[in-house]
Amino acid sequence: MSEESREVENPVTKHPQPELPDQEQEHPGWTGPMDPPPDHGEESYRGSGLLKGLAAVVTGGDSGIGRAVCLAFAREGADVLLTHLPEEEKEAAETSRLVEEAGRRAVAVSCDIRDEDQCRALIDRAVTEFGHINILVNNAAYQMSQPDGIGAITTDQFDRVMKTNLYGMFWLSKMALPHIPEGGSIINSSSVQAYKPSPHLLDYAMTKSAIVAFTQGLAQMVASRGIRVNAVAPGPVWTPLIPATMPDTTKFGKQAPLGRPAQPAEMAPAYAFLASGQASYITAEIVNATGGTPLP
Repeated sequence: MSEESREVENPVTKHPQPELPDQEQEHPGWTGPMDPPPDHGEESYRGSGLLKGLAAVVTGGDSGIGRAVCLAFAREGADVLLTHLPEEEKEAAETSRLVEEAGRRAVAVSCDIRDEDQCRALIDRAVTEFGHINILVNNAAYQMSQPDGIGAITTDQFDRVMKTNLYGMFWLSKMALPHIPEGGSIINSSSVQAYKPSPHLLDYAMTKSAIVAFTQGLAQMVASRGIRVNAVAPGPVWTPLIPATMPDTTKFGKQAPLGRPAQPAEMAPAYAFLASGQASYITAEIVNATGGTPLP
């Protein structure tokens, strides 16, 4: 089918629907064993130069939404520094391959964003590699389902969720801002959980709600500098975090009005748009990509 005659696909049937195969992985989860395999846009994302010559930092860029964002940014013309945990090195190598295949530079850095010093070193590395940072995507996150209620959430789990999802975002934004020139942007990953919290993801939902407030407050703080701050709030997305943290994958995403989970490739265009000059009058906004679940 030619570009001119390409048909718009039915979003309900475009990707696999529940019931999905039951599957479980150790945290943090791996792309390879997932059934069906997630789609990051490898065959579908076509860039148009939206981010030509820009430099981006993407946390959690090794897999899932982060990988899809790195791929999209590269195909739009940006160089990418992506973070991963030490055990995710092979996953990060695959993301780097996709970025380099698009003709852009990829720098994969092992970084635990729960540590302030590692966050500082990460920003220093990005500045050394690129000279500046046009785009910061705070995407890395941790969740662990606890169906047995608040009593099952240990202090260790609570600390890990808060430090990964909030402290890291705060530190990296604070440290990157002196190196972001006018026209640059910060994009945070929130979630449908910010507005419609699932009881078994109580601590995770807390952080995603806080990300909305942080995004809207910081956007006002830096607007006069010509820097925009926005967030994307995905609904259920088929990433390695799901079989690694959820007790039952078979019906994952079925609750969305579209009747299925999103693929990472369906999230990436929102990030690319928000990072681009086409979104020049959009700041302090939350782009909801929930498969039809109404949000405020």
